[in-house]
Amino acid sequence: MSILNVKINQGGIFMRREHRARKLSERIDIKKLMYISGSVISIAVIGFVITFVMYGNKMNQSSNLGKVDTSLIDTTIKQSTEETSSQFGKTVEESSKDTKTSDVTKYAVNTSNVENKIETSKSNSNTSSSSHTTKTEEKKTEEKKPDPTFKKPVEGENIREYAKDKLVYSNTLEEWITHSGIDIKADKTTVVKASADGTVKSIKNDPRYGLTVVIEHNNGYTTVYSNLLTAEFVVKGEKVKQGQTIGTVGNTATFEISDEAHLHFEITKDGESLDPELYLKD
Repeated sequence: MSILNVKINQGGIFMRREHRARKLSERIDIKKLMYISGSVISIAVIGFVITFVMYGNKMNQSSNLGKVDTSLIDTTIKQSTEETSSQFGKTVEESSKDTKTSDVTKYAVNTSNVENKIETSKSNSNTSSSSHTTKTEEKKTEEKKPDPTFKKPVEGENIREYAKDKLVYSNTLEEWITHSGIDIKADKTTVVKASADGTVKSIKNDPRYGLTVVIEHNNGYTTVYSNLLTAEFVVKGEKVKQGQTIGTVGNTATFEISDEAHLHFEITKDGESLDPELYLKD
């Protein structure tokens, strides 16, 4: 029994020692882990502090540079302003004290020059205006021509009057009609003469008034000679003189064929018919 007890006691002692060794090993592992963790944290904190310090230094340097530049600019502007003000004040004082007579003389000379330029400009303007006015008047004189003076194209009495705003009776149509000219009685083959100087505009066979010659005159006037027998004495575009033969009296107007032999004569201005009796001169 004693031997058994000894062995049991020895086994218990061994187990206690093993237990203690295990706990000691665990404590050592925990301490190592804490040491490693603390080292990592310390390194991280040191790195953060270093980074913060470096960034702070850079910011301070940038701020200092900006302050220096601003101060330099402010100083430069201030010095420039002071120098300019000083020079300006000096110039004003010197000018007011030393050059009064000279300034008055220069001002008088400059004023005289300005007045001379103004007078020259006015003279040139008046000359130009006068020249322009003269040219305009000359142009108007050239463009404005005297109105033509009309004479009767044939000798004879009027057998039908001008009737633009009233009616006259037509023997051919047997009705009352307007009449844009006058009918001058004349025998067939009587010579018809140009009523005024002008240019032959057209020679045509009018469906109502028969063989017709139209002559253009100054200022929009035209004369119309209808119911002609012949118009072989002139051609279109020919310039004619007052009294020049342009045709002979006939009986070709279908609207007036029942009337006696006559010349149908019209005067117009800018396309509007006029009363020939008011314009014909003896």
